[in-house]
Amino acid sequence: MAAFRSRGKLRSHLPAGSDYWRLWTAGICLHSVRWIETIAFAIFVYQKTDAPFLVAAILMLRMLPMGLLGALLGALTDRLDRRTGLLLMSLKMLVSALVLLGLSYSGRLEVWHLAAASFVNGIGWAADHPVRRMMIGDVIGLDRLNNAMSIEVAANQATRVAGPALAGILLASFGLTGCFVVNVALGFVAIAAAIGLKYRNTPHAAAAGRLLANIADGFRAARRDERLRGTLIVTIVANVFGWPCTSMIPVIAQDNLNLSTSEIGVLASTDGIGALIGSLCIAFAARPPHYNPLYIGGAMGTMVMMVLFASAQTTMLAAAALLLMGIFGAGFTVMQATLVYMLIPAELRGRILGLLSVAIGVAPIGFLLVGVLAQETGARTAAVAMSLAGIAVLLLLRNHWLMLLRKDAH
Repeated sequence: MAAFRSRGKLRSHLPAGSDYWRLWTAGICLHSVRWIETIAFAIFVYQKTDAPFLVAAILMLRMLPMGLLGALLGALTDRLDRRTGLLLMSLKMLVSALVLLGLSYSGRLEVWHLAAASFVNGIGWAADHPVRRMMIGDVIGLDRLNNAMSIEVAANQATRVAGPALAGILLASFGLTGCFVVNVALGFVAIAAAIGLKYRNTPHAAAAGRLLANIADGFRAARRDERLRGTLIVTIVANVFGWPCTSMIPVIAQDNLNLSTSEIGVLASTDGIGALIGSLCIAFAARPPHYNPLYIGGAMGTMVMMVLFASAQTTMLAAAALLLMGIFGAGFTVMQATLVYMLIPAELRGRILGLLSVAIGVAPIGFLLVGVLAQETGARTAAVAMSLAGIAVLLLLRNHWLMLLRKDAH
């Protein structure tokens, strides 16, 4: 009986509805392609050019559409059926993988092809918040949004651990062509999941012909609502000063901890493992009063743990810091979309989630800063300096996010 009660309790925490699980499946495919491409592109570019800067540039190109097009994509989603939007995203991913597969198989693949693919696929990443994650909130409802987003982020983190490992196996066994074959298969699965959706939304009639006005409406809403403004500010700070420092993990592991290539891979995966653990804990234990502290504490905690990682003198301490960084990062990532969705009226959600993509899309600035610092002072010093600067900026801007914590105190 106890076992049945435990299983019933577990099921009570899981989101219900076939549409949610179709959206979840599409997300698994989109994120898997992203992480497979991240490692496969990096290895190919580095072997082809022996230029670390170009490796970083490929990653920055994937993120640029968030900053450049996030607000536009958010406004556009109010003008179409989001299921259609998800189909277009999945089709774009499939076509990109097919083109790369053909170029790789024929031996004509060049670095500029991967650069173009990174930017094009980055557009799909930028559209994920106002399209697919918007639909998750719509089909699941506010009362179970935390559980839904937690399991969604947990799936993302699982692909973050498995994707690079799978890419390494495919590259060793079949070369880059093998990676693209898998990505083509994932594209077909994503399209099938999108086609099976029963969800439909009615495009806002007022949105037609008002694209620029819709974008302006989103910015005005963010400026008026101090809680929303505080949430977006924390996102910007974390994505400028926090996340870009993770690009230094392999460099620090090699230069300062003297690890081999395989050991670096194992060490780097502890961040994703921590994020997976954190996401699942949030799904089953977090309640609305915890949301804001998890979000702000997660942003602050990831940067503190990066300082500890970069300063660690042993592999065990470095791994422990990365594991905790992943757990803190889960709090930040899960609550990022959850809070924004909950804070805004339904008619503005697409536009504001587009602004969230813009806030995330400032990360290339951080990648550029940490890259320049690392070139001049070393990866360890760059990671510590950037993380400490991020903590200082958050403290200086505390008046913008303290009201989030005060709200939970009442």
